[in-house]
Amino acid sequence: MDTPATEAACRPPMSGGEFRRVYRLDLRGGPTGVGGAAGNRRAVVVDVETTGLDRKRDVIIELAMRQFLFDDAGRITNIGRPFCWLQDPSRPLTEEIMKLTGLDDAMLKDQSIDKALATGILQRADLVIAHNASFDRPRVEDELPEAAGRAWCCSCVEIAWRDFGFDGRSLGYLLSQAGYYNGAHRASDDVDSTIALLAREVAPGRTALADLVERSSRDSWMCRVVGAAFERKDDLKARGYRWDADNRVWHRELADRDEEETWLMANIYQSGARPTSAGPEWRQISARERWA
Repeated sequence: MDTPATEAACRPPMSGGEFRRVYRLDLRGGPTGVGGAAGNRRAVVVDVETTGLDRKRDVIIELAMRQFLFDDAGRITNIGRPFCWLQDPSRPLTEEIMKLTGLDDAMLKDQSIDKALATGILQRADLVIAHNASFDRPRVEDELPEAAGRAWCCSCVEIAWRDFGFDGRSLGYLLSQAGYYNGAHRASDDVDSTIALLAREVAPGRTALADLVERSSRDSWMCRVVGAAFERKDDLKARGYRWDADNRVWHRELADRDEEETWLMANIYQSGARPTSAGPEWRQISARERWA
């Protein structure tokens, strides 16, 4: 069933018994009819499709973005037109990528990104949003270096979806829980899905966008657990640390340094844990640095 996606912020999906009514997402541009004009800021949602996961070897084959305005309360007040560009990678796509993206060699032949227009859109944004910013930001900034250094945030991990009653963080699953479904896995569809989710009221008087703006604006800390004994790997993994194979160190981004430093000193850097360093390395990260 078709319905404007801007209604996602005020009307929950109807359900009953053993079924749920789900609507096809139709994100319409223009004024949304909610929010106020005062304090309007500009955001742009970005998504890319690439020839693979290797940043050094693979290239962007599709870039989509869409702007919107939002007020101080995190309510989306106006949605702009969609932009989407295809790009010829100068080599054949693999079968896996064609299945994943819905693109093929014929669709990409002689296509290119309007870099001047895309750069201008990003430069005018107060905030750049992606649902997988750790993947999208480096690749977008490699492609459009003049747009580098904007404040980016990630709608996948910088919104407390579980606290608001959602299960999981994948875009399609979140969208279905909000009462919508979208088309194939194309960049433009993912952009629209992200905006619809950001517009949703996840708590009384609070949108998902408001939660994202608040969380992403805070500085955070990157902790590198140098000198940790090999035997402590399971403890670190359970704590949420990830292994950086290139630099051979466990690392994690955190909002609270003090609590984590106390845990590390008691569990990783106490003498019985046999560390080879006196403590971890810390680096403060702002929104303009995060996800780069």
